[in-house]
Amino acid sequence: MWIALATLLSGACAGSGEDGAVTGTGGSSSGGSTGTGGTGTGGTVGTGGTVGTGGATGGQTGSGGVTGMGGASTTGGHGGLAGNSGRGGGGHSGSGGSGLAGSSGATGGSTGGGGAPVFPKKFCGNITQRGQIPSNYNMYWDQITPENEGKWGSVEGTRGSYNWTALDRIHTYAQQNHIAFKQHNFVWGSQQPGWIGGLSQADQKAAVEDWIKQFCNRYPDTQMIDVLNEPPPHTTPPYMAALGGAGASGYDWVVTIFKWARQYCPNSVLIVNDYNIIELSGDNNHMIDLVTKARAAGAPIDAIGAQAHGLTNASASTTQMYIDKLVSATGVPVFISEFDLNIADDNQQKNQFQSLFTMFWNDPNVKGVTVWGYIEGQTWETNSGLMSSSGTMRPAMTWLMQFLGR
Repeated sequence: MWIALATLLSGACAGSGEDGAVTGTGGSSSGGSTGTGGTGTGGTVGTGGTVGTGGATGGQTGSGGVTGMGGASTTGGHGGLAGNSGRGGGGHSGSGGSGLAGSSGATGGSTGGGGAPVFPKKFCGNITQRGQIPSNYNMYWDQITPENEGKWGSVEGTRGSYNWTALDRIHTYAQQNHIAFKQHNFVWGSQQPGWIGGLSQADQKAAVEDWIKQFCNRYPDTQMIDVLNEPPPHTTPPYMAALGGAGASGYDWVVTIFKWARQYCPNSVLIVNDYNIIELSGDNNHMIDLVTKARAAGAPIDAIGAQAHGLTNASASTTQMYIDKLVSATGVPVFISEFDLNIADDNQQKNQFQSLFTMFWNDPNVKGVTVWGYIEGQTWETNSGLMSSSGTMRPAMTWLMQFLGR
C-alpha cells in the first residue's frame, strides 16, 4: 500500500489493496561423489527428509543439521533452517550438498538454488510514517517495512542513478534495534521509474535485473522481500514481455524476477504480495494458480503476502479459511503484510482488531504481521490509526500492546 501522493494516484489500486513439496534430491555435490540431499517429503507440515550424505566436501561435510547442508536431520516446516516448506535435503527446493553455508551442490528440484532462507521469528511490525521513523517506534514494533522508500521509482528516478539515502536510514535503524527489515518492493505495476516504459525490451530486462542486483549488493542481510507486488490483473508492469511474458508456464516473467532475487539475495525470504486474497475467493484462487504454476516452472517463491486491507467486516474464521487454503494448496506460508482497519468507532475497531489479530498470531501458517501505519493522520486508510501523534493510544493499540506484552 502507499500514501496517496498526488502524482501517484493514477496508479492506485482498485478494491482494498495497496499500495509443495519438492523431493529434495540434489544429484552430485560439488566436492563429493553422490551429494544426495535426502528424500524429504515436503508438504505443508514439512519434514526435512531422512539423514542424507552430501559427499565429502559438497556442503561442508555433507551432513545435515540446522544450516541445511547435505541431508536434513531436523524437521523443516515453513520456517525451518533444514528446508523451507519442508523441502528435503536442506538445500532450497532440492539442491543437494548446499546449505546456507555449503559451497555448491548440483542444482536440482524446481529452482536450482542454494540453501533455504531463514524465516525471522514471528513478529508484529509496522512501516515508516510519512517517510519518518518515530522515536517511539521500537517500543511497539519488532519489524520495519519502508512504506514508499523502497519502491523502484523512489530509488532510481533517473536511470542509472540510485538514491539510497532513505533506505540506508531504515536499514541501519533495523540493524541497530535488532528488528527484521523487509524490502517493499522490487516489481510492481505502479510507482516504477517513469523512464522504464520507453526502453527497448532488452534494456528493460537489463534495468530490472540491475535494480534487483544493486539492492541486494547493498543490503545482503535483508530478511524478507516483496519481489512481486500486486500482479495482474491488479496492476501490470510495462515490461512484462521483456521478462518473458506468460510463456509456457503462464508466468514466465514471474519466474525470471524470482530467480534474479534468489541469485542476488540468496538468504532473503522471497514473497509475492497482493490484496483481496484472504477476503475474496476469486483472488484467493488466482494467487494459488500463480504460485503453483510459477514454482513448478522454477520460481523460488518462499511465501505469500496478504495485504489484508479489506477485513473491516470479515469474520476471523472465514479469513483463516482463506489463509489456510493458500498454504495447503501452495506449500508456502503467509505473511499478513499490510494490515489495517478503517473503523472510526474506537470499540468497534478494537473488537475487530482483537478478533483478527488473535487468529493471525495463533495460526502457525502466518509467519508475521505488519500493521500498515499506526499514527493517526499518517496512515493510508483514513480511520486506521492506532494512536495520536502525542502518544495517546486508541483501545485497539492498548489491547495489542497488552496482548504482545510490550
